[in-house]
Amino acid sequence: MIIDTRDGPAKPAWMFVAIAERGVRRFPVGETNPRIVEYNNETNLVGYDDKISWCSSFINWCLASAGVRGTGSALARSWLDWGIALERPIYGCIVVLTREDPTSWRGHVGFYLRHDDEFIYLFGGNQLDEVRELAYPVASVLGYRWPQSF
Repeated sequence: MIIDTRDGPAKPAWMFVAIAERGVRRFPVGETNPRIVEYNNETNLVGYDDKISWCSSFINWCLASAGVRGTGSALARSWLDWGIALERPIYGCIVVLTREDPTSWRGHVGFYLRHDDEFIYLFGGNQLDEVRELAYPVASVLGYRWPQSF
């Protein structure tokens, strides 16, 4: 679903869902944030707490809340096989990043906001332990994805 903002270009509905979650954060050791448990419940991490990597859980939860089926996987790189590949990013697309080793199974995923020559700015979960905007090196991008049905 795309929402017409009447103030500019249409924005994907999942971005309104995501931005409304700004500030949700991992709780200290001994406590668990139930909202992050909700995010995990949209993946194969049903019932897990907030002490694991939850970036993909957040993306799955936001999309599901907007009526779009995600990967159902907690692995960030699972998004490389989802939807359609984009040559260039557009606002709200899913960006898959490498972590440390490009050939590793590890990664990170978030929603595209903007970029410059050095950095790509993503909105996502588990970015410094919370839902927020954060910059990553452009060189760490593995791919841009968009739902098949849009």
